[in-house]
Amino acid sequence: MAKVIIFSGAGISAESGISTFRDSDGLWENYKIEEICSAGCLDWNYDATIEFYDKRREDIADKLPNKAHTEVCKLQKMFPKEIKIITQNVDDMFEKAGCNDTLHLHGFLREVRCEACGFLDDIGYEKLSNVYDACPRCHHNLRPNVVFFGEAAPKYADLYKELQDCEMLVVIGTSGNVINTDMFLNSQIRYSILNNLEPSPAINDTLYKKVLYKKATEAIDEIVSDVKRFLDT
Repeated sequence: MAKVIIFSGAGISAESGISTFRDSDGLWENYKIEEICSAGCLDWNYDATIEFYDKRREDIADKLPNKAHTEVCKLQKMFPKEIKIITQNVDDMFEKAGCNDTLHLHGFLREVRCEACGFLDDIGYEKLSNVYDACPRCHHNLRPNVVFFGEAAPKYADLYKELQDCEMLVVIGTSGNVINTDMFLNSQIRYSILNNLEPSPAINDTLYKKVLYKKATEAIDEIVSDVKRFLDT
């Protein structure tokens, strides 16, 4: 397992123009979360839910990784066995930046899956109906491979495994409302960095060794320098 975990949330992708449900504009404006992003919505609101995620895939097609994504990926390539990238984001900005083993805790927007047989496929930025009418294996309805509110998140088990050997934690762009990173800061963590645009009531910033309240693209050079220094000691 890696010594350094770089844990990111929506804030790292904000500068790439990707909005979240917390934003007051963009794709989420005309939808209610409980109707298109909550457990059970596929049972009674399937067509509208699929339409929404088709639009989300289309929306990220032309989005590009920003400096924070690219610098994190460069850093991981320098220390492939020592750094693990873990994100709450379902976008593909790290992949576009060159990463191929990012742990997506809440799923991956380009993928669709079958709950009945486990079929999984990356359909890129296409509408689901342009690729599949139903699961090619069992003919069950397909769904976005994204964790909805109220659903289990199986990748959390991988997160906790990675944390077992973590000695440095870097948190970038998360409010702490979905996953409170404060709970990761046990005695095993020797150094920690929190980088958010502004303070969040869900995060106790006094627990972190270094706090950077600025855009991820403005903080990333200092973060990269600190990670390199930590790994060289």
